[in-house]
Amino acid sequence: MEVQFTREIEQLRLGAGQVFHGEGILAITKALLQSGVSYVGGYQGAPVSHLLDVLVQARPYLETLGVQVQACANEASAAAMLGASIHYPVRGAVTWKSVVGTNVASDALSNLASPGVRGGALVIVGDDYGEGASVVQERTHAFAMKSTLLLIDPRPDLPWMVHMVEQGFALSEASSMPAILQLRIRACHVRGQFECCDNVAPAISSRHALPDPAAFDYSRLSHPPVIFSQEKLKVDERLPAARQAIVDRGLNERLGDDAGPLSELGIVVQGGLTNALVRAMQLCGLADGLGEVSLPVLVLNVTYPLVPSQIESFCEPRRAVLVVEEGSPEFIELEIAAALRRAGLATALHGKGDLPAAGEYTVEVLARGLLAFLQQHAPDHPGIELAQSWLAAVQAQRAAAARMLERPLPPRPPGFCTGCPERPVFSALKLAQQQLGPVHVAADIGCHAFGTFAPFSSGHSILGYGMSLASSAGVGPLMQRRTLAVMGDGGFWHNGLLSGVQSALFNGNDAVLLIFKNGYTSATGTQEILSSPHAQPDDTPDADVAASRTDRNHTIEAALQGLGVQWLRTVHSYRVEAMRRTLIDAFESPFKGLKVIIAEGECQLERQRRLRPWMARMLQRRERVVRVKYGVDEDVCTGDHACMRLSGCPTLTLKDNPDPLKIDPVATVTEGCVGCGLCGENAHAAALCPSFYRGERVTHPRWHERALHALGAPLRRWLMGATR
Repeated sequence: MEVQFTREIEQLRLGAGQVFHGEGILAITKALLQSGVSYVGGYQGAPVSHLLDVLVQARPYLETLGVQVQACANEASAAAMLGASIHYPVRGAVTWKSVVGTNVASDALSNLASPGVRGGALVIVGDDYGEGASVVQERTHAFAMKSTLLLIDPRPDLPWMVHMVEQGFALSEASSMPAILQLRIRACHVRGQFECCDNVAPAISSRHALPDPAAFDYSRLSHPPVIFSQEKLKVDERLPAARQAIVDRGLNERLGDDAGPLSELGIVVQGGLTNALVRAMQLCGLADGLGEVSLPVLVLNVTYPLVPSQIESFCEPRRAVLVVEEGSPEFIELEIAAALRRAGLATALHGKGDLPAAGEYTVEVLARGLLAFLQQHAPDHPGIELAQSWLAAVQAQRAAAARMLERPLPPRPPGFCTGCPERPVFSALKLAQQQLGPVHVAADIGCHAFGTFAPFSSGHSILGYGMSLASSAGVGPLMQRRTLAVMGDGGFWHNGLLSGVQSALFNGNDAVLLIFKNGYTSATGTQEILSSPHAQPDDTPDADVAASRTDRNHTIEAALQGLGVQWLRTVHSYRVEAMRRTLIDAFESPFKGLKVIIAEGECQLERQRRLRPWMARMLQRRERVVRVKYGVDEDVCTGDHACMRLSGCPTLTLKDNPDPLKIDPVATVTEGCVGCGLCGENAHAAALCPSFYRGERVTHPRWHERALHALGAPLRRWLMGATR
């Protein structure tokens, strides 16, 4: 039960003349339907998760248009869907996260690019370069160049982004090349409006199916010997056709005044960086508040292929040009330099010399680059003083903040949600290693990657989604102690089952695999997967709404047993002591082969999404509702704080000791507690001080509970007085 997008789905129904208001990623979703797309697939990942989530939830409406939607097992299966556009004039779109998704999809994409497409094929990639949400910081540009794919990087403006989706399909069809639409994180979340068009029901769709398949055509296969002619077609026909279409359709933009006082200078910028560049130019006195620039700018909304004639015509009248290209290597700058050299132009080219070679190009970074460019080629321009003044003010603010803080703020690493069922497993692992000794842990992508941060600091490698068990195969035979691979159920279905489990069984690897079975692909928005728990109405008499539901689906267990896993244990993740004993058993077992532990516990976000509306209904009906809370007895707490180092729960924190004779702060549980009970479980498993207690907050109690409470109040007061 992922986040519901009811309002967003309604916006997909807007017709001609109506105005769309919202985020960039939702505007892209609407643009797909306006472009007559026949099929959409993908795999979730920030910052484009919402695109597929909305389309999946909008299936009933999309079926009326004949649009097919697939939530794919991974990026490779999504890319393979685009094979429908090789033979048939149908438009298809797939989506995934940044270059890490493209890496998984690379096999299918490469084979798609060789024969080319007849129907428009669009890959929407969520680029989070510089934002730190991906495990690697790389660019998609190299892949587009390597496989000869169109690369579109639209200016972050909703009408233009929608236009580039529609033109992206047309460009793909004009050149027979699949296209990548690169959506930077700021473009995904930029807000605005645009005037809608009617959604287009595709001519070939699930409602209007083809009576017969296409005739056999060996030239449309990615297979020797035709691949050699296909490679020649890329160079001789497709790239020229793409360049001509880019020019004819005016997809790259010219900004600024070619006759102004700075007309001898120019800037070439990736489309997605345009807004940040214009703001930086404003700070340098080169643009006004409405975005009108006084220096010529060439905006590359299509960054591959470049159009040499377009580059030459822009650069020929300029003494110097600054190339604003985020990331490394500087592919665009090098291609522009080659084009100028071939044309015999003497235009001075600047780029990575004035701008940093790596890292995100924020407004401040761009302002420093523009300042360096102006100082070399327009040293008398008043914008230099403006930029220097603004940059000095920014630096002064940082210095003032540092003085006010007196010392640097402590780091605040990411962490598990309050009540996350994965947190207790890492607590159990810490306790198990006290007996076993240090263990090599192959980490993975997902919520459990937070276990690599304090206080757990557990993990030696992260090498791809669902790849933890495979990555431990090399180091396992080199260790005296067995290795541990950690994987979520999302990673298990994405790649872990085949790349990890199958290989380990085939090779007889003596390793331990820990699978977090929380029921969802939680890190990308709690999308449902094969092992998601079966729904049960909350109003049935036997429904325990507060209980975890992950025990209702045994697909993972069945898959493992079907492959031949012989050592398999399932443990509720909140049973810290049981999990500790199971981990020790796995590492000390005489059984030689793969040992799998399934940590079962429902994602807390999903649990809360069920509980809150259920509680609201119960309270509205004035029915009995119990909220479990945990607390710390201040008189018992020793101030050792081992409980905090073992759990890392954000609701378990410190407060001043109420005893004036003690200086050490005591532990306390804040109101954010969700009643998971981990603090008590840890105290029991680690034999810590017995300071934790469990309390129940009862709303609308029954009559006998009220009576017992009233009768017990005098007794409690007497007992408290007797102990003083």
